[in-house]
Amino acid sequence: MEESRKKPRRDAFNGDGILLVDKPKEWTSFDVVNFVRARFNIPKVGHCGTLDPAATGLLVLVIGKFTRFSQKLSGDDKTYEATLLLGTETDTQDMDGTVTAENDWSAVTPEQVTEALISFTGDIMQIPPMVSAVKVDGKRLYEIARKGKEVAREPRPIHIERIDITRMELPQADFTVKCSKGTYIRTLCADIGAKLGCGGVLYGLRRTQSGMFDLADAVTVETLKTWEQPEFAAHINILLSKQIAAFGG
Repeated sequence: MEESRKKPRRDAFNGDGILLVDKPKEWTSFDVVNFVRARFNIPKVGHCGTLDPAATGLLVLVIGKFTRFSQKLSGDDKTYEATLLLGTETDTQDMDGTVTAENDWSAVTPEQVTEALISFTGDIMQIPPMVSAVKVDGKRLYEIARKGKEVAREPRPIHIERIDITRMELPQADFTVKCSKGTYIRTLCADIGAKLGCGGVLYGLRRTQSGMFDLADAVTVETLKTWEQPEFAAHINILLSKQIAAFGG
């Protein structure tokens, strides 16, 4: 009888720690979690702070016993690099949605855009988008939106610590924003566009920081595909001292 050539299943990875991943475009946050769980045979994996499929950048994954810190880490402030596109509106407030309006933005000046952006710093109220995981009457808004319906949403308090403009080539403007948990950058772009009278949409988004963690320490999915459990374990251990310091362990 011919010997089976099937690759043996890896033993379960029983280590604990935090993995920082540079999430690629078109992957959901759960896609990354499922990939890491299957690739390294990890019983418990979670993530801290969802990124939309179109967004890229820092995704914090918690491994093993560190899943207990998921809620705490999800509540940390986040930093993003974003691109605002003026004159366009979509039903999702980003480029993944259907265009609902195209408006003339030519009368808008760079000074007006700067003023509008800065006006959204501090403690503000933000209405969550229909395509979001916020619940209304026990149902996720995105579930309602899939049925072609829109419901009233209550404004929610958020805090935007700072907005720094990094490029201005209208109708686009790049900016860096540091904000609290629950802030929707695509809604911020839509609100800025509305304030300027021409509409706006989130054109691109990349998360660079989440609490104490930085994108510079993240690994790509392509790199993870080349690792086996020993490389994975070694990488987890690199940040262990920082993790222990963070949680007082």
